[in-house]
Parts: sequence; C-alpha cells; structure tokens
Amino acid sequence: MKSFGELIYTPETASGEAISKVESHTPRIDAPDTVKAGELFKVRIRVGPHPSKVEHSIRRLELYFYEEGRGFNPVLVASMEFTPVYTEPEVELSLRLNKSGILYAIGYCNLHGLWEARKEIRVIK
Repeated sequence: MKSFGELIYTPETASGEAISKVESHTPRIDAPDTVKAGELFKVRIRVGPHPSKVEHSIRRLELYFYEEGRGFNPVLVASMEFTPVYTEPEVELSLRLNKSGILYAIGYCNLHGLWEARKEIRVIK
C-alpha cells in the first residue's frame, strides 16, 4: 500500500505515461524569491494550457506553506475549486510571511490525478 504522498506526481518523479503530462498538469508558482517579513506580496498559481471540459479539467488547486521552525507543517494557505467550462485554473493571492519556507501548490486533474510544484521563499527582517 502506497502512502498518499507517493500518489502525487512531480516533474522529478513522473514516469511512463505521466511524463507526457508534466508540462500541462504541473502547477506553476509565480512569486518573488525574497520578501520582507510581514509585508504583503503576490503569488500567482496556474496550470496549463489544460482543457476545461466536464470530462477533463483541473478541478482544484491548494496552496500549502512549510514554515521553517514550525512544529507541525505544512499550513494550508488556500484551497480553490474550479467548475469546468466556466473557469480556468489560475489564481492570484496576497500572502504575508514572517519566516522563510517553501510554498507547495497541488493541482487535481479529474483524469490525471494530483500534481505538485514548490517554490522556496526567503523572508528577510
């Protein structure tokens, strides 16, 4: 029996048929590499190009933050659901961090499963 984490595809772990899905299914995180502690900054997450049809679409994006020094990680920062045909899997969020860490975006495709991207964010005082 696999752990849940083993069921999530990443560009580094995709194999077989999943290799051909890396570009169209892996979320992309656009955010600065360095931010000031306590100041708002923008994070954009998107997947695609990807179909937005009932039979094949990105249905959900979740953003987690692994905070350095925190006892229990990660923190769920945001969760967005998308309705096929009407929406595209792209969101922009305003975040405020006080410690450095790693953002993890998880996207869910109803045909091709869960896909992960990550981005390190360094917080300066």
